[in-house]
Amino acid sequence: MKDFVRDLKTGRISRREANRKLATLGLGLVTLPMIRKPAKAAGENDIIYFTWEGYEIPELQPAYVEKYGATAPNAIFASEEEALQKLRAGFEATVAHPCTYSLSRWREAGVIQPLDTSRLVHYEDLFHGLRTLPGAQMDGKTWFVPFDWGNSSVIYRTDMTEGMEESWGMLYDDRLAGKIGMSSDPETVVEVAALVLGHRNLFSLTDAQLAEVKPLMVKQKKLLRFYWDSQTTMEQAMAAGEVAAAYAWNSSYLNLKNQGIPVAFANPKEGIFTWCCGLTLLNPAIGNLDAAYDLMNAMTAPEAGKYLIEAYSYGHSNKKSFEISDPAAVDALGMRNPEELFTTGIFFEPLPNEYSVKYTELFTEIQAG
Repeated sequence: MKDFVRDLKTGRISRREANRKLATLGLGLVTLPMIRKPAKAAGENDIIYFTWEGYEIPELQPAYVEKYGATAPNAIFASEEEALQKLRAGFEATVAHPCTYSLSRWREAGVIQPLDTSRLVHYEDLFHGLRTLPGAQMDGKTWFVPFDWGNSSVIYRTDMTEGMEESWGMLYDDRLAGKIGMSSDPETVVEVAALVLGHRNLFSLTDAQLAEVKPLMVKQKKLLRFYWDSQTTMEQAMAAGEVAAAYAWNSSYLNLKNQGIPVAFANPKEGIFTWCCGLTLLNPAIGNLDAAYDLMNAMTAPEAGKYLIEAYSYGHSNKKSFEISDPAAVDALGMRNPEELFTTGIFFEPLPNEYSVKYTELFTEIQAG
């Protein structure tokens, strides 16, 4: 559990995987509001920003800090399910930071309200591919402004995979037997195998499709060095040459590259997995509505994006942030052409419980066999 908490805080485990692992334990991570209320400047910034740990810092809201003299008071959540349940139970805040695959549930629960895009000063500079993601716009209204995004793909040692095509198939290649690392998340294992087989309904696979996926999962298990729970463990094995290819996130590429390890982050021919999180206005939204929009504008400004890209190894929603960021940092993340990633990327969707159960049962069966 100590490794899990560390990896969650440092971004070495994705939010989606974190939510799943907690769900299997019957947890939503302990909910400690940790509300910080710095001295208020003139203008009364009496709002609460409900977010993930690490996103409440001044570097990600510079214009807000400049105007109000402090960061927005905040409350921290560790999973979107935990956040949703707190809001449904009556917890009050102003702006929240969910991901797109949760938007439908939040909207159906009545905890968010439409945004006035005329008050979002950077809105037209945000990538169109992110502004129009499923759930962001519903019933002719905008419910979400994108902020951060990232990818799940194959990271590989270029000195150990010469001549191999960038493909998810690398994680099933006999030539890499004993040198493959795969996420231990059951749903991820199923979805990646299904993608390799050419299926596109990854979040609603039929029983017949799962039967097709099973042999490939069995093959992969025999080829693996390990299933990893901690991305740190995978990175250490790759640095040591024990792993040549693995399922990973953008940050692993940067971490290993900074160590001088010859690695690349693939843009697989089948498509790259992508997630996007952003800002919503809660319902009810307590406090100063002007300050709420000031926070959203500060976080979607290019300057905030530059810090996010260079320090967090994640993409930002504002196109201009890529123009002012260190080119080496952008290149290192494989994000030189974000729009291409949005068109070829496979954005994570909420997995209905009936499918989650089937995917997990299949994975468990293979592990037991």
